[in-house]
Amino acid sequence: MDIRALFFIIYTAVLTFSVLYSPQPLLPILMKAFSVDKSSAALVTTVTLFPLGIAPILYGYILEKYTAKKVLTFTLVVLTSLELVIYFIDSFFLLILIRLMQGFMIPGILTSLMTYISFTVNDALVQKVMSYYIAATILGGFLGRFFSGLISKVIGWRYSFLILGVSLAISLFLIKDLQDYKIQRKEKLSLKNTLSILKIPQYLSIYITIFCIFFVFASMLNFLPFRLKEISDTVSEFMIGLSYSGYIMGIIVSLTSIKLIKIFKSEKIVMFLGMLFYIFSLTIFYFRSIPMIFIAMFIFCAGMFTVHSVASGYLNRIAKSEKGVVNGLYVSFYYTGGTLGTFLPGYIYKNYGWSYFIVTLAIMIFLAMFSILTLKQHQ
Repeated sequence: MDIRALFFIIYTAVLTFSVLYSPQPLLPILMKAFSVDKSSAALVTTVTLFPLGIAPILYGYILEKYTAKKVLTFTLVVLTSLELVIYFIDSFFLLILIRLMQGFMIPGILTSLMTYISFTVNDALVQKVMSYYIAATILGGFLGRFFSGLISKVIGWRYSFLILGVSLAISLFLIKDLQDYKIQRKEKLSLKNTLSILKIPQYLSIYITIFCIFFVFASMLNFLPFRLKEISDTVSEFMIGLSYSGYIMGIIVSLTSIKLIKIFKSEKIVMFLGMLFYIFSLTIFYFRSIPMIFIAMFIFCAGMFTVHSVASGYLNRIAKSEKGVVNGLYVSFYYTGGTLGTFLPGYIYKNYGWSYFIVTLAIMIFLAMFSILTLKQHQ
């Protein structure tokens, strides 16, 4: 893989995840702009995450018929066009519809990028390039939130979508130099092999854990803007975007998780420690203090990405066959948990307040802890 291809992959991954998460700091202002309540505003994220849960099925079949470059080109064109259209709309229903359509494009881009990496990078370097890719997705999650808040504060929320759409359009000029490859899948995500995988206790424990972990993560990040506005009406979209700074802990954690496993000599122990950080951060989020929330976010993200990075690596280490199915189910459980997390706890928050919202998330973490405790360490 040459440097231009690597730049394209990193650039496109950053912007794709920026599209996915950029509306989160804007939820309070979108709520006012379209005259909807908190739960309805939260759907702006929910409907985009939902398709990522079924992506392993949908794009598994699409990439058998079309090359990665063709799928990548089509999904990028549609995603870019939809992002630019948001600048002009005045209907909340149309906004939700566009975000749903974007949600179906994003998995195609991400799956195609990973396919391209697998075909163009030799085995000795694939882990290194994948680490760049993962770091790019984490960076995109932060930059999307940060700059959307900043742009909204300076020139208005609509320009957040316009500028991101123009930035994404640049990738369409970079894609022409990519070689074309078609994936050959030998393993499909079917009902039969799905059930056979879920009957294996080690796999099921990881799936339940990651479902709960991302449920909590997506929920906190989706409703945090409303909490900050609740604490102080003077909090701007820029300050909300800045509150996601702890997200960059994911880059640090993803690069150090292997060292932690070597120190503790057990993935199970490292994942459990990550969840202890996770649950501890919730006690800090409880306080009605914006500075405390900023601190809590770093601890919260450190805990989440520790579990996520170790769990995905552990799963691939113990999977001796049907790795495509095993990883496909991991992605499905991950994003299904995230989808439900972006709106279900919102009803608790709306009807019972922040304290019960925190308790709800704590229960999910305890469920994840129990699941990990039942995990038999694979040697």
